[in-house]
Amino acid sequence: MITHRPARELAAALSQHAEAVCRTYLSNGKRQGNYWVVGDTGNNPGRSLYVRLTPGRKAAGRWEDAATGQYGDLLDLIQAACGFTDLRAAMDEARRFLALPCPQEPKERGAPRAPAPRHSPESARRLFRSAKPIAGTPAATYLASRGLVGISSAALRYHPSCYYKASDDAPRESWPALLAAITDIQGMILGVHRTWLDRSGAGKAPVPEPRKSMGYQIGNGARFSGLAAHLMMAGEGLESVLSVRVALPRVPAVAGLSAHHLAVLSIGPGVKRLYIARDGDPEGTRAADALRERAKKAGIPDVRDLYPYHDDFNTDLFRLGSAGLAGHIAVQLVPEDRRWLTRPRREGNARVA
Repeated sequence: MITHRPARELAAALSQHAEAVCRTYLSNGKRQGNYWVVGDTGNNPGRSLYVRLTPGRKAAGRWEDAATGQYGDLLDLIQAACGFTDLRAAMDEARRFLALPCPQEPKERGAPRAPAPRHSPESARRLFRSAKPIAGTPAATYLASRGLVGISSAALRYHPSCYYKASDDAPRESWPALLAAITDIQGMILGVHRTWLDRSGAGKAPVPEPRKSMGYQIGNGARFSGLAAHLMMAGEGLESVLSVRVALPRVPAVAGLSAHHLAVLSIGPGVKRLYIARDGDPEGTRAADALRERAKKAGIPDVRDLYPYHDDFNTDLFRLGSAGLAGHIAVQLVPEDRRWLTRPRREGNARVA
């Protein structure tokens, strides 16, 4: 059982490194005087959330989101930014950040933790918790090679040594990996999508299937938060969805991670308009059509398509550039939704969450 005292002690320790915490978990923000300013706990650009960096009328590390009314200390911030559903996971992450040892478990828990069933949600959660934010890692290098520079999201993590087996009979290998949390509409992690990487980070690992998912994927996907809660953008591939978010970083988004899983995605309540970022192949077209029917049956009144200029939106990002991609998407949006477009300040330096 977690007591309040260890949590308070961790929050106090984090407050001594408030700016470092912000730079790690809210990398899309910036320092303004004695505060770190960012859009929200989902690391979206903006000015709504303020974190006190030095002691004053408020203690260092205290934060508040003026738009939502959320507030708390840096331990709360880590829990929200990483999407953890329980305090224990946030405390483990805080100890990892502070390079502190994990406390001794009580005697009745002294035995080694039993392995989770293979490919189960618990196994996926353990893998995701053992990884770290992608900033400065080969995962960030890989995304940059796809034109996605400066990416930071609680839904993405990097694991330096993720097991890989080409088949059940094949020997086990270890490769670096980009991890994407697969969550339900409540934010519970039920799976993980793994992209194994070359050790340099310059591309995918030289293995037969460099992308695989584990856990429960039906209805779930890699979800990215945003301020426009009445809108949602859904697409198939992880890089394709992240590319669209170069132009629409404040619109919530979800990647189905395959055409089949895009077709059966669950869309949360409150969405009034769904944009489906279609892939250009026949399988992507069938998936988008199936999701449209599913969304209409769920009561979403307005479902629209976003078409890539080339075969997919990541190719568009490469060939059109971030400004060209934003312009291509802009003409496909309902006019009132164009206010959510963000044109990157420098070509190719796109920050999304």
